[in-house]
Amino acid sequence: MKPWLLRGLGLALVHVVVRVLLGAALVQWPLQGSVMRWLALVVVILAAVVWAGIDGIRDRRAHPDPDRGEDLTMRWLAAGAVTGLLGGFLTWLADVVLPVSVGVKSLLFELTSGAAFTVLLVFVPAMVAVVAGRFFANRGQKEDGRSRADRARTPEPAATAGNGPAADDSATQSASDGAQTQSAWRNDEAPTETFPAIDPNAPRPER
Repeated sequence: MKPWLLRGLGLALVHVVVRVLLGAALVQWPLQGSVMRWLALVVVILAAVVWAGIDGIRDRRAHPDPDRGEDLTMRWLAAGAVTGLLGGFLTWLADVVLPVSVGVKSLLFELTSGAAFTVLLVFVPAMVAVVAGRFFANRGQKEDGRSRADRARTPEPAATAGNGPAADDSATQSASDGAQTQSAWRNDEAPTETFPAIDPNAPRPER
């Protein structure tokens, strides 16, 4: 299925459900009609904003070069057209079939003026969300690049005493040198050779 068609069908379903629920709510709470209409508009706009924002983030991550990104403008314009036309028709059909008064005027109105309003209601917030999604994705990629560069510039800590093979070899060499030094001192302290005492009265040997 085409991406624009999938988005158009999904948002058309949201549009119809919101219109039907709004009609049922107006029957139960007619004095709260203004608040509920604004709430219905917010729900439809929020659905388009979230979906388009995700598209913007994915497109920037897949195509870091802005010149090679996908044409999300035409995608969301087509999705808005599908939402307006299909949503208007299904809303009119729901008003005819269901016992709930949805509040549609006529099929012609829903496919012309109503559809045009729905297209703008989807397309304009979607474009804002696409730009914001690309901006945040671009910013995240720049921060990741800076963190990688910082890690590359940071030197690795040298091996400390008592850690690693180099430290073990150094400790072994130090112990060996100490043992040789102690052995040399022990040899210097060994008892010297003793000679018999000389008697001064003993006759001297003749030469």
